[in-house]
Amino acid sequence: EDALDRLRRQDLVYPCFCTRAEIRAAVSAPHGIVSGYPGTCRELSAAAAAGLRDSGRRPALRLHADGAVVHIDDLVAGRYSGIADDVVVERNDGVPAYNLAVVVDDADQGVNEVIRGDDLLPVTPPQVVLHQHLGLAVPVYGHVPLVLAPDGTRLAKRHGAVTLADLAVRGRTPAQVRSMMIDSLEVGGDAGDLRRIRRTPWQLRADQL
Repeated sequence: EDALDRLRRQDLVYPCFCTRAEIRAAVSAPHGIVSGYPGTCRELSAAAAAGLRDSGRRPALRLHADGAVVHIDDLVAGRYSGIADDVVVERNDGVPAYNLAVVVDDADQGVNEVIRGDDLLPVTPPQVVLHQHLGLAVPVYGHVPLVLAPDGTRLAKRHGAVTLADLAVRGRTPAQVRSMMIDSLEVGGDAGDLRRIRRTPWQLRADQL
C-alpha cells in the first residue's frame, strides 16, 4: 500500500477499465501472439472514467511506464533490451498485483539476485522501472530456460512425477535427480556458472518422469 501511494503521488499510475478479453482482442496479431497492453485507458478522460464507474466497472491500476526502454545484463540471457509495458500494479479488487508485489517483497527481504524462468524475462523491464520509481536497488537477474514435458508443453503437475517424493516412489534418489538436472544444463560439473548453461528449453523424455 505504501508503494502504491508513492506511485500515485508521482502520477505514475492510471485507472484501467479493460477486461482481459478486451485486451486480448485489441493486441492479438493474426497468428495469435499477444503483445503488451495497447494503452486503451492511458489517456482516458475523467468524464469517461466516471461513466465507466457508473456502469459498474471497477478499474485496475496500471503503471504509466511511458514506453521506457530498459537494458538488462542477464546472468543467463546476456544483454537484453525490452520496452516496459504498462503492467497492472493493483487489481480491480484492490489487491496489489504480481509485478508490484514481487518488487516490494524482494526489496523488503534484501533479495539482490533473482533466478527464475525465462518466460518472465519480458516482464523484467517494468519491474526494473518500478524499482527505480520506488527508490529500490535493482537486483541482478538470471533467466533460465524452462523444463518441458515430453509433449513439449511447460512441465506441470498434470504430467505426473515432478517432485522428489514422486520420483522416490519410482526408485530415483535425490543424487540421481541432481545429476540429471546438472546434465540438463550442459555445464559439466560447474552448475554455478550461469553464463555457461544452455539457452534453450530442456525437454524431458517419458522415461524421466
